[in-house]
Amino acid sequence: MSQLTMNWVFKPFESLTPAELYAILRLRSEVFVVEQNCVFLDMDNKDQFSFHLMGWYNDQLIAAARLFAPGKVYEQMSIGRVVSSPAFRKNGAGRALMDQSIKKCYELFEEGPIKIGAQLYLKKFYESLGFIQSSDVYDEDGIDHIEMIKPFTH
Repeated sequence: MSQLTMNWVFKPFESLTPAELYAILRLRSEVFVVEQNCVFLDMDNKDQFSFHLMGWYNDQLIAAARLFAPGKVYEQMSIGRVVSSPAFRKNGAGRALMDQSIKKCYELFEEGPIKIGAQLYLKKFYESLGFIQSSDVYDEDGIDHIEMIKPFTH
């Protein structure tokens, strides 16, 4: 199973079903709290004004991200809470999620730069998608992060 065929679902917060919201929060908790051993409040009151991209494989949520309009989190449009199931990372779930997220940002918010707050250890991954480091390293909930921007190129 080297290349996954995922079913992509994209919705604003108010259109999420309770089952979809539960799956998103469960996956984020599995990765950000349990796997990364990070005690933090995931429910940050930003889900309500973001769009949610979900990648399903069969009936399991294996990848998710939040997309934000310019001015909501950063001056630029942005992608956040990028998460993929540990069981599916070697199958390209994270790259497929980011490819879909970037494409959706351009569809939703026009063309322009995209800004993210990335965990430092994923810098090379995001660079491979065209993002460039735009800040010094900073600590967020005990994990080193950097801000990165993907300049828009025609």
